[in-house]
Amino acid sequence: MVRNVNRSAWAQRLLGVDHHMRIRVAMTAVSALLSAVCGGLVMLLAYAGFARVDLSLIWISTLVLFNLAVLVCIRTGWTLSLDDPALTQLQIRYAILSNAAGYALLGEARGITPVILSLVLMFGIFNLSARQMLANLLLSLLCFGIATVVVFWMDAPGHNAVLELAYGVMIVLVLGGSTFVGLRIQHVRQRLKRQKHALAAALARIHHLAAHDDLTGLVNRRRMTELLAVERERCDRSGRPLVLALLDLDLFKRVNDQHGHAVGDAVLCAFAQSAVKNLRSTDVLARWGGEEFLLLLPETDAAGAALLLERLRAEVATLQVPCPAGHVAVTVSAGLAESLPGQSVEQVVECTDEALYQAKAQGRNRVVRHPQRTPAARSTLQPQAQN
Repeated sequence: MVRNVNRSAWAQRLLGVDHHMRIRVAMTAVSALLSAVCGGLVMLLAYAGFARVDLSLIWISTLVLFNLAVLVCIRTGWTLSLDDPALTQLQIRYAILSNAAGYALLGEARGITPVILSLVLMFGIFNLSARQMLANLLLSLLCFGIATVVVFWMDAPGHNAVLELAYGVMIVLVLGGSTFVGLRIQHVRQRLKRQKHALAAALARIHHLAAHDDLTGLVNRRRMTELLAVERERCDRSGRPLVLALLDLDLFKRVNDQHGHAVGDAVLCAFAQSAVKNLRSTDVLARWGGEEFLLLLPETDAAGAALLLERLRAEVATLQVPCPAGHVAVTVSAGLAESLPGQSVEQVVECTDEALYQAKAQGRNRVVRHPQRTPAARSTLQPQAQN
């Protein structure tokens, strides 16, 4: 356990704490390590007589120092303000120039540079755009073309026309092949990105449909039940009462019978839009069933809720929903209840239902508040009117 903690601490010191920083530092460190290994091979070839030792030392020293400088810049966070904090494009283009210079200077050992170049290009496959990869391809062809001309002009050791042609073909194959693979990977990544966005949109749509009513766009009964449970716990912690209201469109069955269900649906939608406009952002209105709607009123008391419901009722009474016969007038009745200590959500909903029946019995188009009583002393109010 202690050993794992120590390893984690050392990893954070070397690579950083931020996840993206760790990836950038690790990738740059691997690139530097590969450069150092390739440099060691070049030096081995130089001491074996295939290249000049002095030129090889200069070439390797500049390559290693550049990689170390890039690593320090990334690890210290100096590159975070740049568009490319990993300095990927800079590293690849420097490597292209360095390998082209190595091809011209390393004598008979120049054949190793295309292999080193292939390793370098591999690091840009996942981070560069298609335009950047094509630009690097053109830069590589230009630099190695110039390096080949320099080799012919200097008549470098080990120079052979057929061998140089073979090297040239291999360089073109390495560059063309790596660029093609990179472009294909970019295409796949873009397609996966589009599919990911489409999937996220579909999941969001499914989540919305699972929690909302298709017709009115309001929260559905299942989602409202979850919200009521959360609000009940919050009220218990704060000591505030749970305030609910049950709203029912008056004589809605008559609308369906006389004008058809299409007009009935339009009435439901018009009511939902009007109600939402008159509610606070914290209030939640749900389609409870048919033409019934349950309203959750957080952070308020019954008196404040009654004023809000009265304003909403008056607004709804002004609605005129178009229909083939002209317009349909809409009114709503509401039953309001405030929880008492010990009452469950179901009991509060029952109280709103009882108050709603009283609103219907008293002539509809009104708000009735359930009387305050303890649960034990509450006598059930019998329904006297519907719709």
